[in-house]
Amino acid sequence: MSHDTRQADPVALGAQPVSAATAETLEDYTLRFAPRSYRRWSPAVVAVSALGGIAYLADFAIGATIGIAYGTTSALLGILLAAVVIFVSGFPLAYYAARYNIDLDLITRGSGFGYYGSVLTNVIFATFTFIFFALEGSIMAQGLQIGLGIPLWIGYAVSTIIVIPLVIFGMKALSTLQVWTTPLWLVLMVIPFVYLVAANPDSVGSFFAYAGEDGTGTGASTASVLLAAGVCLSLMAQIAEQIDYLRFMPPRTEANRRQWWTAVVMAGPGWVIFGALKQAVGLFLAVYLIASLDPQAAATADEPVHQFLGVYEEMMPAWLAMALAVVLVVISQIKINVTNAYSGSLAWTNSFTRVTKHYPGRIVFVVVNLAIALALMEANMFDFLNTILGFYANCAMAWVVTVATDIVVNKGILKISPSGAEFRRGMLYPVNPVGFVSVLLSAGLSIVVFFGGLGPVLQPYSPVVAIVLAVVCPPILAVATRGKYYLRRTDDGLDAPMFDADGNPSGEVFRCHVCRQDFERPDVAACATHDDVVCSLCLSTDKVGDHVLPAAAPVR
Repeated sequence: MSHDTRQADPVALGAQPVSAATAETLEDYTLRFAPRSYRRWSPAVVAVSALGGIAYLADFAIGATIGIAYGTTSALLGILLAAVVIFVSGFPLAYYAARYNIDLDLITRGSGFGYYGSVLTNVIFATFTFIFFALEGSIMAQGLQIGLGIPLWIGYAVSTIIVIPLVIFGMKALSTLQVWTTPLWLVLMVIPFVYLVAANPDSVGSFFAYAGEDGTGTGASTASVLLAAGVCLSLMAQIAEQIDYLRFMPPRTEANRRQWWTAVVMAGPGWVIFGALKQAVGLFLAVYLIASLDPQAAATADEPVHQFLGVYEEMMPAWLAMALAVVLVVISQIKINVTNAYSGSLAWTNSFTRVTKHYPGRIVFVVVNLAIALALMEANMFDFLNTILGFYANCAMAWVVTVATDIVVNKGILKISPSGAEFRRGMLYPVNPVGFVSVLLSAGLSIVVFFGGLGPVLQPYSPVVAIVLAVVCPPILAVATRGKYYLRRTDDGLDAPMFDADGNPSGEVFRCHVCRQDFERPDVAACATHDDVVCSLCLSTDKVGDHVLPAAAPVR
C-alpha cells in the first residue's frame, strides 16, 4: 500500500465527516494511539503527572472506615493484601500502555474482549470515575462547609463545576496542574502525621491497640481482613487512570531505559504503594481523634477534613489550622477530580462512538459523567460508602485481573493471544468470549457472594471469588476456543513495519484519505474499497463499513 494522498469526499465514502472530531482528538488522542510526535514529555514528567492524580483524600476515608469497622490489625492486613493484588495485576497493564501508547480500553479490546466487547469494561471504568468523583467531591464540600460555612448541597455543585474548565484542555493542562501543585500537597499532607508521631509517641501504641467500634477487632480474623481488602480493592480500576497518563510515555531507548522503567513502575502499579500508606495514615488519624480528643469524634473521624483539622489545631492557631485544612482539601480534590472527569469522559466517549459510530465530542461526556457524580453526592453516598465500594470492587477486579491474565498467561505463556496490542476496527472480532465471558462469570458470581447469595459464611470471600475466576477462566476459554476470536485478520493491508528498530511503535506518517489528516503507522490501516489509507477514528465512525477490511481466514 502506497502513501496515497488523493482527496476524497468522506460522506460519499460512507463515513461521517470527522473534522470536528479530528480537531478535538488530536489534542489528547481520545480514542486512538498517542503518536510519538505528541509525546514530548520526559518519563519523569509523565510519572509526576500520573502520581499527581492519586492526590485524593478518599484513601484516608477508606482507611478510617475499614479500621473503625474491623480494628487496626485487620484493616492493615486488608490494606496490604489489596496492595499486593493491585500491584501484581497492574504491572502488565502499565507496561503495555507505556510500550504501545494506548489506553486501557484499547488494550482490553485486543486482550480477550473484541472491538465491541470492551464496551462492557468501559462502563465498569466509567462507573469508577463517577463514584470516586462523587466521593472526592463530597470531601471537598465538607471542607468548604467547615471552613467557609458553605452549605453541603452548594459545595457539591462547586466541587463539580470547578473542574470543567481544567478538563476541557486535556493532557497539556492536566500535566501542568499536577506538576505545580504536588509539592504543596505533599507538605500539607505529611506534616500532621510526622507531628503526631514526634509529639505524641503514645499515639502509635493506641493505634495498634485499636479494636474497632465494636471492640472485637483486637486480633485479625480471615473474614474481617477479606472484608477490609474488598473495600480497598475497589481502587483497582485506578490503574486505568494512571494509564491515561502513561500512554504518553516517550519511546523506550537504551539511553532512557532505566528512567523509563522507573517511571512505568512507580506511576503505574506503584501508585498503590502511596495509596496504601495514605489508607494507613487515614486510620491513624482517625484513631487519634477518637482516643485523644472528643469521644464523639467517631462520628466524623472518617472524614479527612476533620482528621487534618483536628491535628492542625494542635499545631497552630485555629484560624491558620482551618485555612490549611481547607487548602489541602481543595488542592487534593481538584488534582484527582480533573483526572476522574478526564478519564470518565474518555471511557464514555469511546463506548458511545463505537456503538453509534458517531463522535459527539469528549466534552459532552465530561458533563454527563459529572452530572451522575453530582447526583450521587446529593444522595449523600458517604452514608453507605463501604457497601458501594465493596460491590464495585467485584466488577473492577473481574475486569483488571482478566486483562492482566490474558497478557501474562494467554499472550506470554500459552502464546494463544497475539502478543501485540491490536485495537482497530476490522482487525478484531466484535466480541471475544475469552475476556467477555470471564468478566461476566467472575463479576456475576462474586457479586452474588458479596450480597450473601451463597450464605453468610462465604460472604467475606467475594474478592477471592472474583480474582480466582478472573485468573482461571481466560486460559480455559482461550484453549477451548483455540484463540479463534482474537484476530479477525492479521494483515492490515500496509507493507510498512509497525515497529522501529528499538521495538517501539513506528513513527512513519500516513495521510487518512477520509479526514485528510496525518497519522502514525499504528493508527492507520488500508481502506477496503479504495487504494488508500484510513485512520482508526474514521474506521470507528464508518456507518456503512465501506472502509472496513473484510475478515480473513480464522487464525488459530
